[in-house]
Amino acid sequence: MSDSFTLAGRSALVTGAGGGIGAAVATAYAAAGAVVLVTDRDKDAAAAVADRIVAAGGRAQAAALDVTNADQATTAVEQAADLGGGTLNIVVNNAGVIAPAMFPKMTPEKFRFVLDVHVGGTFTVTQAALPHLPDDGTGRVINVTSAAGLVGTIGQVNYGAAKAGIIGLTKSFAKELARRKITANAVAPLAATNMTSTLRTDEKLSETTLARIPLGRWASPDEIAGTFVFFASDAAAYITGQVLPVDGGMVI
Repeated sequence: MSDSFTLAGRSALVTGAGGGIGAAVATAYAAAGAVVLVTDRDKDAAAAVADRIVAAGGRAQAAALDVTNADQATTAVEQAADLGGGTLNIVVNNAGVIAPAMFPKMTPEKFRFVLDVHVGGTFTVTQAALPHLPDDGTGRVINVTSAAGLVGTIGQVNYGAAKAGIIGLTKSFAKELARRKITANAVAPLAATNMTSTLRTDEKLSETTLARIPLGRWASPDEIAGTFVFFASDAAAYITGQVLPVDGGMVI
């Protein structure tokens, strides 16, 4: 059964992997046997993650990637495919940003910025990867959404709209790419990262948020990464178009 979860012989590209969940996913993929291209807008942060993977005995390289830039996306997926001997098996669209404001004060610029990175970036990177994804049943597109995209949020209508858009993209990807035996799924995680720092450090917000989590605590990024290994592996070969919350029970 353990062989079902191995990623040996496969290549992966992870966006927004300079820290947080992305770094944990890249590290977990390498530990499962994949060769990984660690990408981030901050190339130094990506390189630090790749260096740690290599030091631990894994295989990884780093690249700068602004997911809204089509030329950079093409260059990155080609580098990742080269690492895999011409094939890119796994694409993880994790890159994200926040620009919070209550709806009456949300500017068009903030709204478009968050949608461009989340929805536009997922579209751009996945489309660039398509020529390199195999038709042998090992092709995986794994997107990152959020509870905000499932049930809405307060103070971040741009983020909620973007994460809901990713769910729509995921389901549409799944239907179109099934003819090539490529699966597309999404994970809706909740973890202690820089993006959730305000929720965790503000006393009132922290208390309110923890009250909504049945397990009563924040996950570490490492606890989230196993779900991404599962979706990338043969164990999930017959799952596509699904959204899996990994959030301590926040969305039930």
